[in-house]
Amino acid sequence: GRSIEAGVLEDALLKPPEDAFVWTSSVDNAPANSAEIELSFEQGIPTRLNTYPSPSGGGQGGGVALVDELNRLGGLHGVGRIDMIEDRFVGIKSREIYEAPAAVILHAAHRALEELVLDAETALFKASVAAEYAPLVYQGKWFTSHRRDLDAYVESTQRAATGRVRIKLHKGTAQVIGRSSPYSLYRPQLATYSSGDQFDHQAAVGFIKLVGLPVRTQAQVQGAAATEPLLEDDRHVVEVGPGPLEGGLAEPVLAPTVPGVVDADLRR
Repeated sequence: GRSIEAGVLEDALLKPPEDAFVWTSSVDNAPANSAEIELSFEQGIPTRLNTYPSPSGGGQGGGVALVDELNRLGGLHGVGRIDMIEDRFVGIKSREIYEAPAAVILHAAHRALEELVLDAETALFKASVAAEYAPLVYQGKWFTSHRRDLDAYVESTQRAATGRVRIKLHKGTAQVIGRSSPYSLYRPQLATYSSGDQFDHQAAVGFIKLVGLPVRTQAQVQGAAATEPLLEDDRHVVEVGPGPLEGGLAEPVLAPTVPGVVDADLRR
């Protein structure tokens, strides 16, 4: 990518002048017609770029050449302009302008592929690893064991990140329009809303009851006291008496505060 800062950009309200940008077209000057590209990944690494329609009928291999071509194509269509306020390592906020067409496109494509092949728990935890990894590198801590350990986890998550992602470039946007992988966890026959779906809907009944059990139990035992805050000027003594039993649980009784009586512990 390319970074631009200082000068007139130090006024955070000022629109960046057009001559600050070199790699990217403005949205107004970007082509009216969109372009479609397809990125191939092998274990998380981008290996090939195809454009549609391709003048030569071929594509671009991986590595630096792929990044250069993404910068050219994305920049032509106004993709990759970033205007943000950053927190520097020393605690100072600064305005930074970036041009990073290839990075924006690759992030969008790779994220779409991961959505297809990662289970929910891995995807969630990997996002927290990314939040840790980015400032670590930004602060110059590349040559640390912490960075290497995070890399080891991320590399493990990419075992199944092989596949293809199609993206439409148009007027400053990089929109994912399709994805596929031999390791896809998406199964149309399970996700479909049609009558031919293979999901066992009866299984959902037991699942809902099981997940809702602790919430239902708390409501039965504690009622509104479980969800409403106790106000200093409206305290109650909570007593559990020999009320009717339901499923083996005593029914709580809320009584007004008696002068001289402090809040009682909840006893069964």
